[in-house]
Amino acid sequence: MDTPAVEKQIGIDLYCTPVTGIGGRLRQEVSDFIVTEISNRKEEDSGRHLMIELTKSNWDMHHLVRDMSRKLGISQKRIAFAGTKDKRAKTIQKISIYDIDEKEIENFFMKDVELKVLGRSNRSLELGDLSGNEFVITIRNIEYCPEDLNSLLSTVTEQIKAFGGVPNFFGIQRFGAIRPVTHLVGEQILKGDLEKAALTYIARSFPDEPDDIKQVRELVWKTRDFAMGLKTYPLHLRFERAMMHYLVENPGDFKGSFGVLSGNISRMFVHAYQSYHFNRMICQRIGKGLPLDAAVPGDIVCFRNNQGLPDVTRTQQVTEGNVDGMNNLVRRKRAFVTAPLIGFCTEMASGEPGKIELAAVAEMDMPVESFRVPEMPDMASKGLRREILIHCEPSFMVDEDELNPGKSKAILDFTLPKGCYATTVLREYMKVEPLEMS
Repeated sequence: MDTPAVEKQIGIDLYCTPVTGIGGRLRQEVSDFIVTEISNRKEEDSGRHLMIELTKSNWDMHHLVRDMSRKLGISQKRIAFAGTKDKRAKTIQKISIYDIDEKEIENFFMKDVELKVLGRSNRSLELGDLSGNEFVITIRNIEYCPEDLNSLLSTVTEQIKAFGGVPNFFGIQRFGAIRPVTHLVGEQILKGDLEKAALTYIARSFPDEPDDIKQVRELVWKTRDFAMGLKTYPLHLRFERAMMHYLVENPGDFKGSFGVLSGNISRMFVHAYQSYHFNRMICQRIGKGLPLDAAVPGDIVCFRNNQGLPDVTRTQQVTEGNVDGMNNLVRRKRAFVTAPLIGFCTEMASGEPGKIELAAVAEMDMPVESFRVPEMPDMASKGLRREILIHCEPSFMVDEDELNPGKSKAILDFTLPKGCYATTVLREYMKVEPLEMS
């Protein structure tokens, strides 16, 4: 079954389930997308960091931290969290705040935000301090009647089970749903063409953008007139505007223009380029008939840590001599087959998997040393391995859709390890344009 054109642009050209999708749309209401963080942190009775359960609806995490810090009269640096979560969703997660009294939280109020004190800790939360997320997601506006929808959902679920899970693709959020540009910027950064990288981010237009935005981007792309861009770009394109403002004041300093972006955004570009090739390698592996839920000689597997998650710092090459033992561990979910996020010192597979990985490096048309990014070392990446399959067992309920008379809705419930995308599961059920899932 063919995939949408925008998914091909991010390296995904197949589904693992051949049956027709249910269609539908996500996030008609914010509460249709509920994410609950599965924390690996335990609270204590004492410590300088106040541990809080945060429930938020329709809030970008970075904007929330900014507004919370202003309301509390503290630095943003004192507020920490383990994961950013989706914006258009209801999310429940932990945050920590350094050196604050519980009483300052008791009367705290912000719209669509709830805070509940859990305890204290001697250590702040850090990015990655979680084991996974539970999702309860409502898909609405489905054309099938409830009976047929239930049958189709059952078929997809059985096909996912037979496949061993779903491919661990990087979802469209990694690249931009309307404007999948981040990996293209990363490619130019790695090739050392910082002018083209900056211009790609500021002015490369995409078909799904509104016509007025496409027009102003295309004009700046042709003219390189950043002063004009500042007059014509909508205010909500604040990152592009910030880069153009810098370039107006510092003509030709394209390296410096990336410095106006936050570190998280800047690092996203190279990571997205790695993610594009990771997606491509999974698709090529499936296309060559190699399994995702079993190792073959040449593969590199990683092992389960004490939280039950893949530990990509502990790896081993699969050989003809140990393949049976390795696959025994893979079946028991004590080991996981991996593919590389290619960097300047990534461990590479051999055999048939190695041919796929070497082909990806050749397709990049640049030496892996480029990932050192000598002009902007903060963007450098050593690379690492990542598991290629998500083990998940979704459950579902079907009902009439009260918001769309005559249509049906499906409520899916599933848990994913940290770093995995809910859309990689949902796309197998829905098989729609990514914008319908954003």
